[in-house]
Amino acid sequence: MKKWAFVSDFDGTISEQDFYDLVIENHYNEGKDLYKQWKNGDMKDIDFLREVFRNINDKEENVINEIRDLPIDEYAMSFIENVQANGGDFFILSAGTDYYINHLLDHYKIENVKVYSNEGYYKDQGVHLNLDKSHPHYHERYGIDKSKVIQDLHKEYETVHFIGDSEPDTHPAEHADLVFAKKALQKMLSERNIDFIAVDTFKDVERYLTAEGFLK
Repeated sequence: MKKWAFVSDFDGTISEQDFYDLVIENHYNEGKDLYKQWKNGDMKDIDFLREVFRNINDKEENVINEIRDLPIDEYAMSFIENVQANGGDFFILSAGTDYYINHLLDHYKIENVKVYSNEGYYKDQGVHLNLDKSHPHYHERYGIDKSKVIQDLHKEYETVHFIGDSEPDTHPAEHADLVFAKKALQKMLSERNIDFIAVDTFKDVERYLTAEGFLK
């Protein structure tokens, strides 16, 4: 069994802005109404994202440039490399799509990071999702079941750490050995009596894991 896995959410955790928010802001103003429907519980997460992503209406070259310019936690990429340098495997677990995550990792020249997310591809001036309902990680609401991914990683690793920032992250947080919480996730986990370490940036995570002996 391998020793250690660090698993991170992407939107709002590694990135400072959710990709769907960028799309609505720059390309799809109608998405603001969909956002309200989603937050009111009238749309599933995956249906909201699928509709927003497919309505980008721009060339792929421009979309990729926007992904590269997506604001991120300034310590995130160096943290990934630090985890890897100290014998940990780093994973990204996202209910968005691997399309923009992979482009961003390529841009920062980050290697050997496995991405668990909804498969996405560019077509007809938008990003489309390829959802496989027979996949063991499929989830009707999110597209991907983050809890199952964490549970499967436990079969391979002695220790699994997780960091997230929002509601979908409450579910995998129940199964991680140690949880770091940013933003709204802190209150959500408190209400569910799930233990966590409150952080603002990956620098905070790094300090904690250094003190615990995971990082040097």
